[in-house]
Amino acid sequence: MPSWWVQARTALIAVIGGGVAAWLHIPLPWMIGAMFASAALAWSREVAAFKGAREGSLILLGLGLGQTFNGPVIAAVVGAAPALILAGVITIASGLVVSRLFMRLASTDSRTGFFCAVPGGIMVMAVLGQRAGADLPSITLAQTLRMVMVVVVFPPLITWLAPHVADTAFSVPRPQVTVWLPALMAAGAVVAIVANRFRFANPWMLGPCFMAIGLSAFDAMPSGVPVPLVDLAQIGMGMSLGIRLTRSFILGSQRLLVASVLSTLVLCVLLAVIAVPLALVFGLPVAGAVLGMAPGGMPEMAITAKALDLAVPLVLGFHLTRVVLCNLLIGPIWRIGVRLGVA
Repeated sequence: MPSWWVQARTALIAVIGGGVAAWLHIPLPWMIGAMFASAALAWSREVAAFKGAREGSLILLGLGLGQTFNGPVIAAVVGAAPALILAGVITIASGLVVSRLFMRLASTDSRTGFFCAVPGGIMVMAVLGQRAGADLPSITLAQTLRMVMVVVVFPPLITWLAPHVADTAFSVPRPQVTVWLPALMAAGAVVAIVANRFRFANPWMLGPCFMAIGLSAFDAMPSGVPVPLVDLAQIGMGMSLGIRLTRSFILGSQRLLVASVLSTLVLCVLLAVIAVPLALVFGLPVAGAVLGMAPGGMPEMAITAKALDLAVPLVLGFHLTRVVLCNLLIGPIWRIGVRLGVA
């Protein structure tokens, strides 16, 4: 059990890293700064997060995301469903495109290469890959490194594509913060605990998020979630990524490291190029579509959208759709790829 001093030191370094990144005006500063600072500490020192830090961050993130929905925004997201489904299928199928590259660079079998390459989220791909008989440690390492790469690459890319531009169809005024904020946070925590008990996917974020969406849709949100709490959630998310990047984790398989970095760069370019015409065809904001198709995890990409004020409900819709489709289509897409000789 890590000592309280190790946990406190890790948290302090993460906060300092986020503060420095904010001072330097780096996109998504609190998350990226906390991630790099805690990763630097993890390289030579023991690191640990306080128990419940990631879960608490996800609860805050879920509430902050849910408050961005109302009736018209929900209707706009539902209206974009064909684009969301098409994007989800394309994103999953992109794993077939890069799995061959990954397999050759990392010297894995084709099955493991596929589950390492598909951008479906760390936990989702670990569970599905293990069921399919792929190598679980390789999947966990590859998906974690991909997540780190996407968090670093996409915020500057999105800032360059659409700096400070919000799409009115997918945005609502930020609710006012009231004395009911503690009650809202407590209710979000209870919903998250219940969702976790019933083994929902990503319960700590999606439970509070759906609760807040329901309240917002009926104009019953008791309080907004202030920006400092969203920044705190960024720090928690960044720290949870950074503390995984220990020396042994990074240097444990250098071939896998190279394969993960190169395949992620290929995925980033491929999906960004596809997202632009898809957005234009369906009349969606380009920055939101690019972030929605980014090969990162739902919490990380949603908090990126939140921090950059970019079509949060749309981005969340893209990633929610992808999670559902991953559970439905990963197996069939893998089998089709094998029959076609591309997997």
